[in-house]
Amino acid sequence: MKSVLITFDQAYYERIIALLDRMNCRGFTLIDKVQGRGSKTGDPHFGSHAWPSMNSAIITIVDDARVDPLLDALHEMDQKTEQLGLRAFVWNIEKTI
Repeated sequence: MKSVLITFDQAYYERIIALLDRMNCRGFTLIDKVQGRGSKTGDPHFGSHAWPSMNSAIITIVDDARVDPLLDALHEMDQKTEQLGLRAFVWNIEKTI
């Protein structure tokens, strides 16, 4: 099992939920308002007057076999609209209850 953290501009929300549904990644946790800035070229997402957009984040736990197809689909989505900002990070899950 792997944990996938997806951080994204809120404009991606519906597309990412639809993607998770298509890939049978049923369970997730949404963190609605996340502030941040990309490490390379991303604009800040601070929810302020100067930087009004906001990010969200989703954490989902998926089978190992679903990780690469999910990351590939997210990468394709990001490449189509790079200015919005979308990143995904993967960690091993050692135990669950």
